[in-house]
Amino acid sequence: MQEMEIYTAEINMDQLLKWAGIIDTGAQIKPLLDDNLIKLNGTIVTQRRKKVVAGDIVDIEGIGCWRIVMGES
Repeated sequence: MQEMEIYTAEINMDQLLKWAGIIDTGAQIKPLLDDNLIKLNGTIVTQRRKKVVAGDIVDIEGIGCWRIVMGES
């Protein structure tokens, strides 16, 4: 499992995946959601704007798994 840093108290799932370079546009998250490939703390994500905070675990089937940590600004 890798760590992914965020620099805000929370971030939307689509913004997180864009920031991390996993998707290029917010619309590209739709097939991942439709195929139930994204899990947040073990629960399937169905909302593109699902809030993610430090301490969460994001798992994308076939892509990777990350623990979200608060980065130092």
